[in-house]
Amino acid sequence: MSNLRTIYGETLIELAANDDKIAVLEADLSKSTMGALFKAVYPERFYEFGIAEANMCSAAAGMAIAGKTPFIASFAVFVTGRCYDQIRTSVCIGDLNVKICGSSAGISDCGDGPTHQSIDDVSLMRTLPNMQVFVPCDGAEEKAILRYMAANPGPMYIRVSRVEAKDIHDGSYVFVPGRTEVVREGSDAVIFANGPMVERALAAGDILASSGISLRVVNVPSIKPLSAESVIENIGGLPVVFTAEEHSIYGGLGSAIAELAGRPVYRFGMPDRFGASAESYQALCEGLHLTARDLADYIQSNL
Repeated sequence: MSNLRTIYGETLIELAANDDKIAVLEADLSKSTMGALFKAVYPERFYEFGIAEANMCSAAAGMAIAGKTPFIASFAVFVTGRCYDQIRTSVCIGDLNVKICGSSAGISDCGDGPTHQSIDDVSLMRTLPNMQVFVPCDGAEEKAILRYMAANPGPMYIRVSRVEAKDIHDGSYVFVPGRTEVVREGSDAVIFANGPMVERALAAGDILASSGISLRVVNVPSIKPLSAESVIENIGGLPVVFTAEEHSIYGGLGSAIAELAGRPVYRFGMPDRFGASAESYQALCEGLHLTARDLADYIQSNL
C-alpha cells in the first residue's frame, strides 16, 4: 500500500536535490498535502500563502516567468475551483510552467462533505488549452508522473487521493503521457479506469469472473493528452466499453473515452449529484454505490 500524499512530498524533495528551480507553494494545508515534508528540507524554497489559493496561483505564474518550476497544492476542490480564473488567465494562456497538485481528490475527504470533495476538478482542468491532466492509481505511477512534470515544461495538473492505494506497479514502471495500459486481460468487455477506481475495477473483474464474465481492465493515468490510437487498441474489438472514475460522469474520464471510442460508453462514477459526509471512506463509497461490488453489478447489468 502507498500513501499518495506522502509520496508527493517525498518525491518533490528527491527532485529538488538535483533541480534548484523547483519551489513548493501551499495554501494553509501543507500538513495534509505533505508539502510540509518539503518545507522541512528546503525551507528557503517553500512559500506559505494561507487560505489564498488565487494569490498562490498568481505568484506561481510570476515565478514561472522568472524561470522557476513552482508546484502549487491544496485540496483538489480548492486548487482548481477557487483559482480557476488565475489558472486560465495567468497560467494557461501564457503556457507557463506551473504544476498543480489537487490533493484529497474525489470523495476521499470523506468526513468534510461536498464542500471539500472534488467531483469536477478533472473536467475543469481538462477543458483548458495547454493544460495536461494526470490521475495516478498508485505510488509508483505518481512518482513517475511527478518526475515527468518536473522535467517537462507547461501547465500540468495531478490528482492525488487521500486514501492509501494498493500497489499495482513496481519501481520499474515507466509513465508515457497519452498512453493507456492494460492491467488485466479480458475477452467479454473492457473498462477504462484511473485513480482508486483501477483497484476497484480489478476487484470487479474478480467478482465477474465467478459468473463467467471476462473483463479487460485498462488504466488511464493520462486524461489529457490521451491517445486515440491507444484507446482504440485497448478496446481491441470488444463489444462493450465501460469507464470508472471517482469523479462526475460528466466531463472527466468517461467523457474523454467516449470522445475517442467511436461507440457508446457506459460511464460509472458520480451521477449528477454532490458527495456527502461519512464516518469512513468505505462507508461513503457504499452510500454512493461506488464499491467494487457496485461496479461489478453495473457492468453485469449492461452486458
